[in-house]
Amino acid sequence: MEFGLFVQGYVPQARSQVDPEAEHKALVEETEYVIQADRSGFKYAWASEHHFLEEYSHLSANEVFLGYLAHATDRIHLGSGIFNPLSAVNHPVKVAEKVTMLDHLSQGRFEFGTGRGAGSHEILGFLPGITDMNHTKEIWEETIAEFPKMFLQDEYEGFQGKHWSLPPRKVFPKPYGKSHPAMWYAAGSPSSYAMAAKKGLGVLGFSVQKVSDMSWVLEQYKTAVQQAEPIGAFVNDNVMVTTTAICAETHEEAVRIAVAGGLNRLQSLVFRYHDTFPRPEGIPEWPETLPAYNEEIIELLISEELMICGDPDEVTRQCRRWEQAGADQLCFGLPIGVPYEATMNTIKLIGEHVIPKIDTDPVHRTTRFRQST
Repeated sequence: MEFGLFVQGYVPQARSQVDPEAEHKALVEETEYVIQADRSGFKYAWASEHHFLEEYSHLSANEVFLGYLAHATDRIHLGSGIFNPLSAVNHPVKVAEKVTMLDHLSQGRFEFGTGRGAGSHEILGFLPGITDMNHTKEIWEETIAEFPKMFLQDEYEGFQGKHWSLPPRKVFPKPYGKSHPAMWYAAGSPSSYAMAAKKGLGVLGFSVQKVSDMSWVLEQYKTAVQQAEPIGAFVNDNVMVTTTAICAETHEEAVRIAVAGGLNRLQSLVFRYHDTFPRPEGIPEWPETLPAYNEEIIELLISEELMICGDPDEVTRQCRRWEQAGADQLCFGLPIGVPYEATMNTIKLIGEHVIPKIDTDPVHRTTRFRQST
């Protein structure tokens, strides 16, 4: 199992109310987290693309963010988590150009993740007339198979669809080196995991909450991927899952950091904006938030495998559960309201004590797939 980091430009109210430079500091600090993750042996870093989502995610122009990191890092693969290819948000040709430009700037370390946006608040900003959020699936389905053609055809054959069109044109630059970057899809429902697998896409499993969720994920994905008809040059047989992680020198210190991290607000924001997710019973309507987490709640979240938290040995055991359940990549959503020093310490401790015990392959899984073409 490989390891990744996910950043999204989280600027909680508690931070912005006391510091007029909170947004700036959050974005700059997140570049530093990725740079440290590169030094600490993490193989992947994913950056969000979200729009209009106050507090939850201020990282909107992730191609700029990743372009900076392409120069500032050496080994870590840099992924769009996601680029939104809906024509009303980003013209598909412009998306293709961003992908291949980042592929060059990173020397072949770019990972191309796509998706359809967080929910109605985000999507209706660009598509104000729609009444059914499933409409975005139709637009994405119309578009996704065109990217490999833009990447690999000397002159892209052009496209005439319902939602966008382009006459034959040469799309530049072409990918760096062999084939094209690995392609991924941010999936939520069981049917979307199977759909991604049939297209040969890796899955960004932001919806997988706990280890026990892996059973239905793997059933849907790993079975379907065996019969994949890839839209690209190769099958990216990959399931990435995300979770919260806090690692400290002692269990007690890790729990203390978690209690002070304001995790209840971040979780409340998830349900504020991701209104296409099923809402569990007991989740209050915004602006009411979940109650603040105390030590008892943090310990419950750990025992229920809803977060990774503890000293390095504990974190290693918790990560091994994900490995044994079949995750190909475990990605930690950072930061989560936790102070800069504690977040950097988490990255360093996991890099020093956890990753070497679990990920012993020096080559990225996606690199092997790309080089096999």
